[in-house]
Amino acid sequence: MTTVYDVPASELINKVAQRLKKDKKVTPPEWTSYVKTGTHKELPPLNKDWWYTRCASILRRVYIDGPVGVERFRSFYGGRRNRGSKPERFVKGSGSIVREAVQQLEKAGYVRNAKKGRAISPAGRSFLDNVADEVKKGLVKEIPALEKY
Repeated sequence: MTTVYDVPASELINKVAQRLKKDKKVTPPEWTSYVKTGTHKELPPLNKDWWYTRCASILRRVYIDGPVGVERFRSFYGGRRNRGSKPERFVKGSGSIVREAVQQLEKAGYVRNAKKGRAISPAGRSFLDNVADEVKKGLVKEIPALEKY
């Protein structure tokens, strides 16, 4: 059985984002068109469907790291902040974006609340594994040498 670990992360995240958008289990809030993803960013994301990509990325991170909380996600999605003439420093990403995305994934049934953070639910594990299998089959069609893996 193909799992999340067997396919490239970027391919998996793009495919999961497309599926989340098509299934309409996750919907972007009204404020997503003008919000920055953290204080280290100067502009909002250029991709109009960035919300689905972020939800797919969060779902993958819960699968890999789970159970995880909002603070660990904030650290994961943080970056270096330009402070002018002072040296750059690491700052955490937006907690509101992560919190809203995790709550939507929980309502969709892909994530469940654990004692210390959120963990992947059986439905979420099945969803990601099925998408990973589709991604692997697509990659094998492009590069037949991958079939032995």
